[in-house]
Amino acid sequence: MKSSRKLVLAVLLLFPTLATAQNFPAKPIKLIVPFPAGGPNDIIARVIGQRMSELAGQPVLIDNRGGQGGVLGTDAVAKAVPDGYTVAISSAGALAISPSMEKVAYDALNDLTPVTLVATVPEMLVVATNVPARDIGELVALAKAQPGKLNFASSGPGSLPHLAGELLKLTAGIDIVHVPYRGAAPAVNDLLGQQVQMTFLDLPVLLPQVKAGALRPIVVGSVERAPTAPDVPTTKEAGFPDLRIENWYGMVAPKGTPKEIVAALHDLATKAMADPAVKDKLAQQGATLVGDEPEHFRAFIADETAKWAKVIKDAGVETAK
Repeated sequence: MKSSRKLVLAVLLLFPTLATAQNFPAKPIKLIVPFPAGGPNDIIARVIGQRMSELAGQPVLIDNRGGQGGVLGTDAVAKAVPDGYTVAISSAGALAISPSMEKVAYDALNDLTPVTLVATVPEMLVVATNVPARDIGELVALAKAQPGKLNFASSGPGSLPHLAGELLKLTAGIDIVHVPYRGAAPAVNDLLGQQVQMTFLDLPVLLPQVKAGALRPIVVGSVERAPTAPDVPTTKEAGFPDLRIENWYGMVAPKGTPKEIVAALHDLATKAMADPAVKDKLAQQGATLVGDEPEHFRAFIADETAKWAKVIKDAGVETAK
């Protein structure tokens, strides 16, 4: 008799959550973008958010909260009410790199609930047109012949482009000097002005200058060639399989968000990502949509965190921790 009462009580306690999940979303969803408007993170979030809104019949409101390389916006999600109505599409930097580089107020795996890996964007290695290298073999040979003479630009200390350059140094056994900038735009400007020799950046950022012949592409860090740059070999094809470098963007919710709500968010996001128009728009941005399960995304974050923590340690990158 007592066991029956306990079962009934458990069902009654669970019922409000199930009912809430069935009605989700019943009001607008706030989708935090931890970067200013106009960048790859923002574009991906807006395209997917618009389709999510159409599918859900509720507004998906974009909230741009730039600062500290995505850390501030991601922290805002970690501190939000865990009801599914505040989520973020955050990036590799804030979820897997910054925790090893500096003190952050959240633990990506313990203070956030992974929903799905949304998209990957390959990093492209380019050189200024005055650099006498046509492929990565020639570039490595040039760097080895002039240790400490060549440099690489990044969008800032601890950014993915910075660590990509460090991984190139470790993988190829070369000595090139890091030149940090406050964002991708000034780095590209100085590369065009031939004040720096090379950089890794998100493919969409570099593609217009590559197509114009103002920068020379060397490799892309994805497993397969990028459809928007089909003539550029992958690092694996070029003989550097360990130099796989992709930026990525994933949806996260606050810790404690009920599993049923996470499942509803996952269903909504992956249905939006499966839309051919969404795929086409984001393919033009160089993004490959993923849409994995929450537990797979959690494991992916853990793997990426370990990978970049090792690069930071092995390269002796100075941290603020």
